Amino acid sequence: MALPSYETVKGKGEHEIVIQKSRFIAFFDRVETEADAQAFIEKVKKEHWNANHNCSAYLIGERDEIQKANDDGEPSGTAGVPMLEVLKKRGLKDTVVVVTRYFGGIKLGAGGLIRAYGGAVSEGLNAVGVVRRSLMTVMHTEVDYHWLGKVEHALRESTYQLKGIEYLESVDVQAYVAVGEVDAFEAWMTDVTNGQAVLKRGEDVYLEEEI
Repeated sequence: MALPSYETVKGKGEHEIVIQKSRFIAFFDRVETEADAQAFIEKVKKEHWNANHNCSAYLIGERDEIQKANDDGEPSGTAGVPMLEVLKKRGLKDTVVVVTRYFGGIKLGAGGLIRAYGGAVSEGLNAVGVVRRSLMTVMHTEVDYHWLGKVEHALRESTYQLKGIEYLESVDVQAYVAVGEVDAFEAWMTDVTNGQAVLKRGEDVYLEEEI
């Protein structure tokens, strides 16, 4: 069973902060497998081979079944874990982050490193963006043409989202309906059309909205 909704990073993106002359660059991507996460980490490492550290963290799976954190040479527990904790606190799924550090000559200490790496991820997420993905069923309402105006108006006035209209022998009005609300939609649309509509359930798709 797919999750009815979840939050994840908007997509590929990066954001840099400077702390005590050290550059911390956070790189993000959305991933669905551990292999994808590892490939993203390796790509960043290859591009920033001359950085002092390329620390990483990722969360994958409906119940965060896969969680990994890597300090890449920083003192144990000062980089990867704080980065992972930010992803978890934000409730994100299927997200990978690499924070690349170019050392600026001033040591930060363990507490300073934890704040720096956590802050790089937190600020980076605010800059790159987070989306909520909601599972929707595409509902098809097939009616005679003289019903089109009423059906379209009712949909636009409702909480349901109009997907599109196909003009065939009859009109196929398509709407996105949250998976748990399909029965309620069918009852409502039957009422709107006095039972004159043929209602069909289409595919389930995720819709995204920025939050």
